[in-house]
Amino acid sequence: MTHPTNAETRIEVLSFDDLSGWADDDHAEAFETFRNTCQDMPDPDWRAVCAYATSNPEPRSFFELLFRPVLIEDGADMLFTGYFEPELDGSRTRSARYRFPLYAMPQEAKASAPWFSRREILDGNRLSGRGLEIAWVDDPVELFFLQIQGSGRVNLPDGGKLRVGYAGANGHPYRSIGAELVRRGTYQAHQVSADVIKNWVRRNPAAGKELLFHNPSYVFFREVSEVPASKGPLGAMNRSVTPMRTIAVDPRFTPLGAPVWIEKDGREPLRRLMIAQDTGSAIKGAQRADIFFGTGDQAGRAAGKLKDPGRMIVLLPIQRAYAMAPEGAL
Repeated sequence: MTHPTNAETRIEVLSFDDLSGWADDDHAEAFETFRNTCQDMPDPDWRAVCAYATSNPEPRSFFELLFRPVLIEDGADMLFTGYFEPELDGSRTRSARYRFPLYAMPQEAKASAPWFSRREILDGNRLSGRGLEIAWVDDPVELFFLQIQGSGRVNLPDGGKLRVGYAGANGHPYRSIGAELVRRGTYQAHQVSADVIKNWVRRNPAAGKELLFHNPSYVFFREVSEVPASKGPLGAMNRSVTPMRTIAVDPRFTPLGAPVWIEKDGREPLRRLMIAQDTGSAIKGAQRADIFFGTGDQAGRAAGKLKDPGRMIVLLPIQRAYAMAPEGAL
């Protein structure tokens, strides 16, 4: 974890009594999610707490004994959003129905940042015919949203499923097409959701294609079908993520694998211990998190509605937490 140079970055060590609703959570569920990735954390202090986790301690006591809550702020307001694993219809071979490709990442894109934009990649046919196609799907709009989510499952004609995960991107910044529709006056902010955007693009094919080009970021995939269908997709730690217990964070501020207490406000408040097991191109800042809702359309609808304030507090091993605290703050 490396903190960007920012004069507004503020760090405060809290107590568990400062966490709203802490005593009411299912700490055992969070503990099992934490153990799924803690063995992959390389630093000695994390290895020590992970070793203790293998002794099957009482979950709430485990967190309270070995961690301290740390509030990290960078001057920006907290924003919670949601993500999910989409399901698309597709095929491993191209046909009249399945003609929109999911691409693996070309070597030159790995070596150059930024690489070509979304428009340059698609209008310029820069990847076609190179054997980079993992699969073809039947809907370019769903493919666009698959790229935003970063992983998904493709339902194949023979009843099988192909799972794909994030392999990298072209290095261009993510730009929200929902925010662009609001800027144009097409919708008001509270009206925008993934379904609203999809329907608008489909009703307006030419203008919709141009709207998708507003986001220059382009995501490449890799096949991860070795992950059982019963488990969640792979996150940034190359382990399956857990619905409503995994969040995507900015690893410059929050270590991947760390427990994170979230206090999400809004219409449906949520107080829950999550585990930072994923990242996302739109997840930037100390107070920014994306909550994983699961797989399929129902999870997608719930995730698409989420855009709430609140705060998030990272749980760090005690020595690390106090070492981060400003001098004189303890």
